[in-house]
Amino acid sequence: MYLGLIQNNPETENNKKELIFGYKFKEGVTNLNITAAADSGNNKKNRIQVSNTKKPLFFYVNLAKRYMQQHNEVELSALGMAIATVVTIAEILKNNGLAVEKKIMTSTVDMREETGGRPVPKAKIEILLGKTEKFDELMAAAASEEAADAEEQS
Repeated sequence: MYLGLIQNNPETENNKKELIFGYKFKEGVTNLNITAAADSGNNKKNRIQVSNTKKPLFFYVNLAKRYMQQHNEVELSALGMAIATVVTIAEILKNNGLAVEKKIMTSTVDMREETGGRPVPKAKIEILLGKTEKFDELMAAAASEEAADAEEQS
């Protein structure tokens, strides 16, 4: 499947979605949700879509720290079985004094497992975390500790 920016094309029947680059979706695709940078209406630069199979847990923890440094908040998002991973990431950041919960949203999303198959509802969670007042201080302390460890080993 090719992803790009999507726009409504009023010239097509039933106002079907069309890629701005000129590629059209196949017949039958009329309701498609595309997230992150490809979503022209809701472009979130601080969203992390978590998978419980693609990357290790602490990859996402460290990525969330980086996003909070840059944007002051991070949105963690997951579907289905990855929800437990998102909750774990949020709890690690909270328990280390780096983040506070701002908002938690749950919903269901219809997903098709096969082309032409029936939609299967999948659970979705989005957790918005913000920096704590001590965030910068804790990150600076961790960085100086890492530098001291590196110097000690060389």
